[in-house]
Amino acid sequence: MNQATVTLLQNYYDAFNRQDMDAFLGMLTDDVIHDVNQGGREVGKEKFTAFMDRMNAHYKEQIVDISITTNDAGDRAAVEFTVLGEYLSTDEGLPEAAGQKYNLPAGAFFVIRDGKVARITNYYNLEDWIKQVVG
Repeated sequence: MNQATVTLLQNYYDAFNRQDMDAFLGMLTDDVIHDVNQGGREVGKEKFTAFMDRMNAHYKEQIVDISITTNDAGDRAAVEFTVLGEYLSTDEGLPEAAGQKYNLPAGAFFVIRDGKVARITNYYNLEDWIKQVVG
């Protein structure tokens, strides 16, 4: 394992949990690649920022039970975690929001370059999430 990458990703999720978007976004390369769960690929910090603005408007989430694994070089990492969330307002194309709470196992894959996140790919089971918020 590569301790610098572990520390980077711990800090990444800590900033997310504090909703410190300046610190969170500051850990990304300007040309960050974001592979959206069951969606497309977005490139650039500006697009990732817009994605996070939308997410933060619709969801309140905390990332817990974090397990980080890296390769020896520290340029790749996998993270397993649980998302504890609340569905605050209806996101386009998804069920109606009414403050539903959810507990969702998830994972992410990272590419690290020059001490920053250069690619993030998140995975979770959307059908499980829908079942939890629909009831």
